[in-house]
Amino acid sequence: MTRIARLETFHNEFVCFVRATAEDGAFGWGQTSTYNADITAQVFHRQVVPWALGADSADIAGLVHLIEQREHKYPGSYRARALAGLDTALWDMAGRRAGKPVASLMGGGPGRIRAYASSMKRDITPKDEADRLLRLCSEQGFTAAKWRIGAECGEDQDEWPGRTEEIISRLSRALSDGIDKLVDANSGFSVPRAIEVGRLLTNHGIGHYEEPVPYWDLEATRAVTEALEIDVTGGEQDWDMGTWSRMIAMKAVDVVQPDVMYMGGMARTLQVAQMAQAAGLSCTPHSANLSLVTMCSMHLLAAIPNAGKYLELSIEGDDYYPWQRNLFLGQPFAVTDGHVTVSDAPGWGVEISPAWLDRATYTEAAVESFRPSAYGALYHKGGKA
Repeated sequence: MTRIARLETFHNEFVCFVRATAEDGAFGWGQTSTYNADITAQVFHRQVVPWALGADSADIAGLVHLIEQREHKYPGSYRARALAGLDTALWDMAGRRAGKPVASLMGGGPGRIRAYASSMKRDITPKDEADRLLRLCSEQGFTAAKWRIGAECGEDQDEWPGRTEEIISRLSRALSDGIDKLVDANSGFSVPRAIEVGRLLTNHGIGHYEEPVPYWDLEATRAVTEALEIDVTGGEQDWDMGTWSRMIAMKAVDVVQPDVMYMGGMARTLQVAQMAQAAGLSCTPHSANLSLVTMCSMHLLAAIPNAGKYLELSIEGDDYYPWQRNLFLGQPFAVTDGHVTVSDAPGWGVEISPAWLDRATYTEAAVESFRPSAYGALYHKGGKA
């Protein structure tokens, strides 16, 4: 057993990278979930690090399960977001040790992954959205594209009156028959309105209908799924295995969309993919920005037998995601003929930009110097089981 000797975080408000180093010097890079990453870094050091230091670096699923048990009083999104940093760093370490991409460790391998051009904007006119998606499909060869309808958690209020109907009509006409069409409602509608919009989508040849109603209402989601022919998809926000088990058992959606970082890493995401496979459902992960989440999703899709049709690939740049600029060396998300590539490089196949790391806030925890928090010392015997 080779133990984890050091855990380091490098963060700003948007991104937190984690470097895990084993006692033999092997290392790997991971990432917690994006946004409020400075808070997640604190959770990581307070509630993940104490259990991970000194643990077996190879038993990823076992260590994640242990931390879930030890921190059972704190279930929720932040714990999962912090766990993702440890999990993804250990997968990268395992790949680097083996000299293989993570996809190969999971039973897949390197290769090309079909991507869809994913718009994140609602403050864009239907004409401008059609123009830019057509341009990107022409320039980069995308054969699938997704745009936004409704208003986020909008309770049937549109982003502006009539936008949903207009953008459905305009984009379905503008994009050729050779381009798969997807929409995302971001929990925007009631069940009756979602069904009404879903029938409009079907009539316009659109095949993917994401989060039509509030995602936390599984019964409402199932009602929409059962009423429509179009694929209803969801799950991007969910991290709780009980919720996932129920969602899949009741066939609330046609396609599951776990987010590797929201889930708490790859080990837990694989559990969801396996549950979905057993139920005959495909898995199209949520990966809405060009941080490590998209690279992890690429490896997942290159490995699982029930991989969905395509990878979500954000098309937004500095005006929407200024923080994602220059996170990595090279161009790991380069698109050729509508595809991205999982390389044969070990681990995730990416290197974090040293310049970005130099600007980040740095915190280190090491076996030889670790001191528990007052809470940990009092109730967790210094953080050890």
